[in-house]
Amino acid sequence: MPAELICLFLCTLSAPSLSGGDALLPAPQSISIVSTNMKHFLTWSPVIVQGATVRYSVEFQGEYEREYANGSWIPISECSFTTATICNLTEDISASVAYKLRVRAELGATRSQWGTTKGFFNRAMTSLTPPLLRAVADGHHLLVELADMGPSFQFRVLYWRKGQESRVQQKVLKEVSSVVHLDTMEAGAEYCVKAQTHVQAINRSSSFSPTQCVRAQGDRSMWLVTALISSAGFAVAVLTLPLITWKISKIFQYSCCPAAVLPDTLKESEPPTQLILRGSEEAEQCDLMVVVTPSEEVLQLWIQRAL
Repeated sequence: MPAELICLFLCTLSAPSLSGGDALLPAPQSISIVSTNMKHFLTWSPVIVQGATVRYSVEFQGEYEREYANGSWIPISECSFTTATICNLTEDISASVAYKLRVRAELGATRSQWGTTKGFFNRAMTSLTPPLLRAVADGHHLLVELADMGPSFQFRVLYWRKGQESRVQQKVLKEVSSVVHLDTMEAGAEYCVKAQTHVQAINRSSSFSPTQCVRAQGDRSMWLVTALISSAGFAVAVLTLPLITWKISKIFQYSCCPAAVLPDTLKESEPPTQLILRGSEEAEQCDLMVVVTPSEEVLQLWIQRAL
C-alpha cells in the first residue's frame, strides 16, 4: 500500500467527525467559582479563535436535579450564548445544597465539550468580609454608618466606653439606614465601635471590622462656657469696682468725719452781707461810746465794789 494512502487512512481515523455538532473547539479551562458576601460568580479562561467571536453557555445542577430529575442540567439564561467569561450565579444558587456547574464554548453551530467545575459548590462556602463602618460623634450622640450589603445580612455592632471594655454593649441591626444611633455619650469621653456581619441563611458570621473610636464633645464646650463666664465676671467687676470704691469711701467719710449740725439758735436767716454790715455799725457805736475815766475815780469805784 502506498505511503500516501496509509497517511490518508490514519488522518481520516484521527480526525473528529463534524456530524451532530461534535467539538472542534477546545473546552473552556480554569473554571472556578468566586463567592464573596453571598454573591457567586463562575469564571473561566477564554477560548481563542483567530478572526472569530467565541460565545459561551453555562448550566448548573443542584441536589434535586441529581437525585430526582435523572441528573438533568438547567441552563442559566443570563449566561447563555454570552461573550463574557464570567457568569453571575447569585440568583440561581438559592439553596444551601451542593451544586455542580459547567460551561462550553460555541462558534456558530460548532460547540466544545463541557468544562465542569471540580467538586461541588455550596453557598455556605462564601467568604464573608467585615462591614464597612464609620463611627460618628454628633455632640453627645454616638452614631454609626454601615454600608448596605443586601437583604441577607444582619450586623452585630459592639460599642463601649474606652477603658471599660468589660462593659461592652451590643446592638443587632437587621435593616441598615443611613445612620444608626447607638448611645448617648458622657461629655469628653471616648467611645469605641466595631461590627461583624451575619447571614442567617447559612448561619455564619464574618470577622469583626477594625475598631474605631470617637470622642464626645465636652471639653471644648465646657472650656468655652468657663471662658464666657470668666469674661462676663471680669467685665462686671471692672464696671462695678469704681462704684463700690466710691461707696466705701463715703461710708468711711460719714463714719469718721460726721457732718456737724448747727442748732437752730445759731442759725442766722439774714444774708451774711447784712451781718457784716451790722457788725461794723455796732463796732463804730462802741468806739463812739468809749469814756475815759480818771484814775482816782476808778480807784474809788473799785474800793466801793470791794466793800
